[in-house]
Amino acid sequence: MMTTVAFAEVPTPVGPFVLAVTEVGLVASGWGSPPRLSDRLGLAEVHDSDRTAFAVAELNAYFAGDLKTFETPVDWRLMSGSRLRVLQALHQVPYGTAVTYGELAARSGSNVPARGIGSIMGSNPIPIIVPCHRVIAGNGLGGFSGGEGVETKRWLLTHEGYLQPTLLDF
Repeated sequence: MMTTVAFAEVPTPVGPFVLAVTEVGLVASGWGSPPRLSDRLGLAEVHDSDRTAFAVAELNAYFAGDLKTFETPVDWRLMSGSRLRVLQALHQVPYGTAVTYGELAARSGSNVPARGIGSIMGSNPIPIIVPCHRVIAGNGLGGFSGGEGVETKRWLLTHEGYLQPTLLDF
């Protein structure tokens, strides 16, 4: 059987967000457009709103403040080896918390140095659901390559209650 992918575009407070769902689960997500993700995945596209409905509902519930743990199945096919172990460990970091790059390295048992964790975060194919925004530097927020960069990371961590709102958020 040929693997296919269905896309959904979801408006969010941090910009339009795209979900890509195979028969197995969520394979990719991010800021951008379905054609951009489709080219990267190399899978035949199908129009199947039933397939994407659960992931869309969960993402909407997350942004509404009603969901703290995603149950959308993840299709890990784009990852392997140490990268897979690091991202699977990241997937277990709870809502409202954060870990440093070094802590995530230790949790993953992957022998990837802390600076390598940053590279893996920057190439995470499933942001928000596999929450790379919850990985911070020992001396601050660290970087973020999704949405509007570190401001998107700050917004997500504030939304989850890890960071306190600033006067600019009111």
